[in-house]
This record gives sequence, C-alpha cells and structure tokens, in this order.
Amino acid sequence: MTELSAVQATSPAPYERLGGADGVRQLVQRFYSLMDELPEAHRVRSLHPQDLQGSAERLYEYLSGWFGGPDLYVRKYGHPRLRMRHSPYAVGAAQRDEWMLCMSMALAEQVLDEALRAHLIRTFGQIADHLVNTETGAAI
Repeated sequence: MTELSAVQATSPAPYERLGGADGVRQLVQRFYSLMDELPEAHRVRSLHPQDLQGSAERLYEYLSGWFGGPDLYVRKYGHPRLRMRHSPYAVGAAQRDEWMLCMSMALAEQVLDEALRAHLIRTFGQIADHLVNTETGAAI
C-alpha cells in the first residue's frame, strides 16, 4: 500500500479533507500562482506554457482522482503515465526542487491538518524524484 493509499484508507479521503473539488482547485491555483510569482521557480516555470490555465486544469483533474475524488484525469486522458508524459521535458534536480517549493508552500497555506500536509509533501517528493530525467539544470 502506498503512503497516499494509506492516507486514503482513513476516513474521509484526502479529497474530502482538502475541501472536495473547491479545495483541490484552490490548492492548484495557489500552486501555479506561486510558480508564476516566485523568481526562484523560474526554471520549472519555463517548462510550462505562458498561459497556465491548461496545466492547472490537468493538475486539478489528476489530483482529484489521486486524492480519492472523481477520477477526472483518467476518464479524459487514460492512465497518467507521469514519467512518460514528462519525458519530453528536461526535469533536473533544480526543476524538481522548484516544483516542490511551490507545492510545499501551497500546501502550507491551504492544508491545516499537519499530518496530512506532511504526508502529501513526502508523497509529492517521491513522485517529483521519480520524474527527474536529466542532470541538466541541476541545482548549483
């Protein structure tokens, strides 16, 4: 059982604990706002299109199912295959760290439950580590 599965096995699921669709959408919007605002996130931001709306919608759809809510992403796109879908982009340690900075900050602002927040940060970190596919852009 993955860490997120263990959290999802508790009642209610993270999706509900985060506030359902509205809570997940707020988390995603804050995440992308931070990515857009923080100069220290410029490398990961440069991997995204100028208009972040499509990226935000896909992340919302993915997280909806991942958190135990409606499986919107899978219904629309099929299996996430995160590593394959990210393979066209040079994801190094710097991009991973910048992504995690934005997500950790968004979680700190949006998730009051400390245990859930810590669990999500750990799990997001494992996924982010898995998506690193190059040494290019490594943190200096």
